[in-house]
Amino acid sequence: MRPDGVILGKALGGGLLPVSAFLADEAVMQEFSPGDHGSTFGGNPLACQVALTALDLLEEEGLIKNSAVLGELLLARLHQLKERSPMIWAVRGRGLFADIELDPQQGDARALAEALLGYGVLTKDTHNTVLRLAPPLIISREELEWGVGRIAEALDEFRHRPQLAA
Repeated sequence: MRPDGVILGKALGGGLLPVSAFLADEAVMQEFSPGDHGSTFGGNPLACQVALTALDLLEEEGLIKNSAVLGELLLARLHQLKERSPMIWAVRGRGLFADIELDPQQGDARALAEALLGYGVLTKDTHNTVLRLAPPLIISREELEWGVGRIAEALDEFRHRPQLAA
């Protein structure tokens, strides 16, 4: 499946300036003429240069490839955790963006996210049952393995301390 258009932002500004973009095929883009769309920060030359530099860095530093390679490792390790832990219902992801869906009868994603903070892993819970994982694109294999190890420890702690479960 391929979308007609994609809107992106946040990291596009390198964390410095508000920048967003709309990407689409030529046929879609031809529907727009100069002046059809305006925005609060539109046409900011400094923000545009920052965005171009951020895109250059993605390519020059191999961050896209790193995301693909380490993303496969991340998903493989998370699937191994799923095999070991009845708390995990599903593992999904692409690149370094992944999530762990928990069985709502056995664990609460918010409580697990808070426990992971104690292990040095930052994550975000959503919908009470899902942990979002989005490590930085510059993460190393060793750092990724370390993080998955901490997730395994937190899952084990949940299994042995029922008060942390739902």
